[in-house]
Amino acid sequence: MKITHILVGYQADQRGDDALVLAGLLARTGDIRVTIAHVIPSPPQPPGPTKVDPEWRAYLLEQAEITLRAAAAHPALRGLHPAYTTVAHRGSGRGLDQLAGKIEADLIVIGSAPGGERGKIVIGSAADQLLHRSHVPVAVVPACYADQHPTALDRITVAYRKEPVSDAAAKLAASAAASFVVPLRLLTVMLHGPRPSQTEDRLMGRIRVQLEKDLAAATRGPRRRAALADVTAEVIEGHDAAEALAQTTWLPGELLICGSSPTGPIRRVFIGDMSLKILRAAPCPVLILPRPPKQ
Repeated sequence: MKITHILVGYQADQRGDDALVLAGLLARTGDIRVTIAHVIPSPPQPPGPTKVDPEWRAYLLEQAEITLRAAAAHPALRGLHPAYTTVAHRGSGRGLDQLAGKIEADLIVIGSAPGGERGKIVIGSAADQLLHRSHVPVAVVPACYADQHPTALDRITVAYRKEPVSDAAAKLAASAAASFVVPLRLLTVMLHGPRPSQTEDRLMGRIRVQLEKDLAAATRGPRRRAALADVTAEVIEGHDAAEALAQTTWLPGELLICGSSPTGPIRRVFIGDMSLKILRAAPCPVLILPRPPKQ
């Protein structure tokens, strides 16, 4: 997985700032182009009985220009030379997906929807559209990420379970870690009931041993294929994803990668139930990969 062109869905608010900070951080690690896009509503197609007010249309374009000027002035983009564009579409997520194909972007970055907890991700309409249809990977940034002032990409963590879609995600994550010259961590989340019985404890213990063996085997692939020296593996557990993710450490410049559901459409992002739980509980940006063409 080599990122060469990042598309940022931008709004002139906290979520836009958060998305710009991650995009800027990634772009500075290599020769990566950045395009900043603002999506405005498109008129109905076919036109209805009432025509779109030209003055209203002009107002939207004027506001879009102001919004993109705000993005251009953001310190996260200092030293970079992004392209700026306005997209008209009835759905902001779908508009970004179409634009990504048009400009050959290989990553879409958006912020968390407003109203969520600081440091967590809330899925709004744009994220929901992208996480269930995007042709390219989608990174969602937690609320107030910009306030943390991350200075570098510190590590890539990939959510792993022994299955073809996770193996593909680990392979792509290893490629990204090699490209960005950062460590790679394979992380398996094991969920159990809030108060497991002794029998359940023994069963979970056996499952954990098997998961650790799976992880040990999985780490050999990235070391061999991507020539990564720093590859670690960890099993974390809890009664839900939030409790499990709290059991490990997260670096300021962490990026968490998850694969799509194996039941989703091929070559598209389609977030599964477990990845969705992880995304909502994660304290760092989460990147969801499209389902690979072969399982």
